[in-house]
Amino acid sequence: MGEMVTPAIIIFYLAAVFAVGYMARGRDLDEFHLAGRSLGKLALTGTLCATILGASSTLGMAGLGYSRGLPGAWWMLSGTIGLAVLSFFLADKVRATGCYTLPEMIGSIYGQRARTASAILIALSWIGTIAAQIIASGKVLSVLFGGSQAFYMAASTAVFVLYTAHGGQRSVVRTDLIQFLVVVFGLVLLLCRSLQAVPLAMQGLSFPTSPAMDGRDVISMVFIVGCTYLIGPDIYSRLLSARDPQVAARSALRAALILAPLAFAIAALGISARALYPHIGAEQAIPTLMMGLLSPVERGLVAAALLAAFMSSADTTLLTATSILTLDVYRPRSSGKRDMMKVSRAGTLAVGSAALALAIYSPGIIATLLLAYTVFVSGMLAPVAAGFYRGRLKLTENGALAALIGGGATALLLGQSYPLAGVTVSALLLMAVSLLDGRASR
Repeated sequence: MGEMVTPAIIIFYLAAVFAVGYMARGRDLDEFHLAGRSLGKLALTGTLCATILGASSTLGMAGLGYSRGLPGAWWMLSGTIGLAVLSFFLADKVRATGCYTLPEMIGSIYGQRARTASAILIALSWIGTIAAQIIASGKVLSVLFGGSQAFYMAASTAVFVLYTAHGGQRSVVRTDLIQFLVVVFGLVLLLCRSLQAVPLAMQGLSFPTSPAMDGRDVISMVFIVGCTYLIGPDIYSRLLSARDPQVAARSALRAALILAPLAFAIAALGISARALYPHIGAEQAIPTLMMGLLSPVERGLVAAALLAAFMSSADTTLLTATSILTLDVYRPRSSGKRDMMKVSRAGTLAVGSAALALAIYSPGIIATLLLAYTVFVSGMLAPVAAGFYRGRLKLTENGALAALIGGGATALLLGQSYPLAGVTVSALLLMAVSLLDGRASR
């Protein structure tokens, strides 16, 4: 009888999330893509936290804690730094643009060609981000029940793809609020059990660096991951859904303050797992703790919390990629709202299927995300951050286009060995080509 409790809890949870998401239907383009631009502080803060607390911030970061010690917390701490910078300097400016997507905002600054190039770069990168959440779901469910990891990935993908395709942003926001509370409860429960099992596991640990993670590694992670939150299209889709610019700025800061202590708690789970199970794979730390330390009821609750973390990130990134493909790539060919809603829903199914296919052949969570993040940040950081000061810096459309393509291509070729090479090339191209354009026009 006890063996049936865990799957029963998980099935009930998935059904409940699907029902909540399915009932919150977006009736028009504004509601489907931006929840009618009506999100207040509570809803926006909750959905930002849920979006960030995904596969990389749970299984992936616990794996970093397992392999690198307490400095593994820098993965999510980097994100909170990016959110804080965004809150103080850019969030209100982003919301004030009144755009639908990040590429549309880039297009309003640099022109249509830069909009299309940024849309393609983001869509390709974000399919990798969705795939990481799907991989994590498969890992957890296969540890619990055995059998094919691909089957479990397909099942979890079906849940969040279907309710996102049906309800859009309203479904995502409503399920995110529930899922964030479930995630926090599950992680706190597992941490309590872990510290009871190995109460001395945290003694003598070093921070901010460790023998397995030196200062260069920390700086690289803070820059790449932090900038992903500073200019992330999924974060911007949330800010653009805010009621006003002030709500956008304050909610980003609140989310950063809430997530910072959770970073250390999740890294501590990896450290505890290493003390108890020194011969497992790093990204199996949380699933192994769950199986070894919890009762069937607790196991079901924590498994549901993990699935909540994965799906709350996956649905946001899925909708972000869909919005960009629909509004920034497809839209020039059609402007009918009814047609656009059909394309939006079909695009959601297509992007979800592509992410599932990538997940089946992907090597791991952190490896997949680091590649996606590096390509994205390398192409996007310089043009987006500098775009708010285009007039003062005398930037041009050709400069932005060169930065987007050159930075992304450099990261794709050299990013794994030299993670900052793409950003450097992008910034140089932005300034150099803009300077040449200015001289040519004179």
